Amino acid sequence: MALRPGRCYREINKPSYTRKEYVRAVPQPRVVHYVMGNTAAEFPVEYHLVSKTDCQIRHNALESARIAGNKFIQRECGRLGYKFHIRVYPHQILRENKMAAGAGADRISDGMRLSFGKATGTAARVRKGQEIITISTTVEKANIAKEALRRCSMKMPTPCKIELRKGKELVKD
Repeated sequence: MALRPGRCYREINKPSYTRKEYVRAVPQPRVVHYVMGNTAAEFPVEYHLVSKTDCQIRHNALESARIAGNKFIQRECGRLGYKFHIRVYPHQILRENKMAAGAGADRISDGMRLSFGKATGTAARVRKGQEIITISTTVEKANIAKEALRRCSMKMPTPCKIELRKGKELVKD
């Protein structure tokens, strides 16, 4: 069965559920790497992708944003010209009560209105104003980092803004 649309899991409308010891088979998050690029270097410019609303971001959306942003910035800055950091981890377990489809399915799947369901994936709970992804780079490559974060924001289920930090202070861009 195909993935359900992101709108099914985007809202935070239930208490958090992170107890993996009670769920038989929780799929592993698809996010492969959380820190990429030159992890040892200190870069003067930091761009942050910041959430504008409270939401849940599924693990496959985080992975697709990572691939899109990292591929672009690696092509433009080289392997050691940046640091790409995903700042959220998908702890929240997503459950789904599978329903039967086809002829006569209305009689088969009529019960169990609030059933527990099977684990279908994980998601990261993000609050308004929380940093989702950070890219650090040099001053010359700052516009490239901003474009990479814009490409990452296209994969997110929530509206996002891009903030610039030089050193420790927030700069109006």
